[in-house]
Amino acid sequence: MQRISGEIRATDTFASPCDDCTIRDLAICGALRADEVRRLTAILSSVELAAGEPIVNEGDPADFVYTLTAGTIRLYKLLADGRRSVTGFLFPGDFLGVSHRDTYGFSAEAITPATLCQFPRTKLEALLQEIPTLEHRLFARASEEMSLMQEQIVLLGRKTAAERVASFFRGLAARQVKRYLPANPVSVPMTRTDIADYLGLTTETVSRTITQLKNRKLISIEPGSRIRIEDEDLLDELAEAL
Repeated sequence: MQRISGEIRATDTFASPCDDCTIRDLAICGALRADEVRRLTAILSSVELAAGEPIVNEGDPADFVYTLTAGTIRLYKLLADGRRSVTGFLFPGDFLGVSHRDTYGFSAEAITPATLCQFPRTKLEALLQEIPTLEHRLFARASEEMSLMQEQIVLLGRKTAAERVASFFRGLAARQVKRYLPANPVSVPMTRTDIADYLGLTTETVSRTITQLKNRKLISIEPGSRIRIEDEDLLDELAEAL
């Protein structure tokens, strides 16, 4: 069940919750001065989600934006015929909910237990006007999201099933490195159906392709929902093929 703490007010004698945040360098607050962090802290609430619990629903008023501090989130849209299209996965440090629209254009739910910092949209927008560093940081994150979207278009439109799955694993590895984690093995907390809905494939095709990559000794499967990349060069060649 979703749990939202009370608003956290920062004072001169109150230690900011950001002080002990392990992903602060990755989040939008990473480049802020101490006084700017206090102003940001003054408008945040902490949200805890259980696995499978929604954080936003497509079409709901876009009243809040979020920074994911722990766990993994799936973003998705429901198509007119009832099918689900997964549009992305969020990891600690990622931002959620920035939009020029008054409603959310997607749904988001926790894949694993997750913790987020929640900011009222109107209060955050006011801070963006007052703290240029925060606005620049947010713009940089939006640019990264646009790059991921462009990669997704290429992945869905030009690549084979094997190339898509290889690209997916390499992308997860790169995002681990960004979070100061080893690139190998790759943590894959999402289900094969999640992967299929993201890659535009069927669940059966994803399972079969993973087995093929395993048989070719490009990858191996480890306990704890992890994939070890056994031949990085060959997997890279497959991922980069057009």
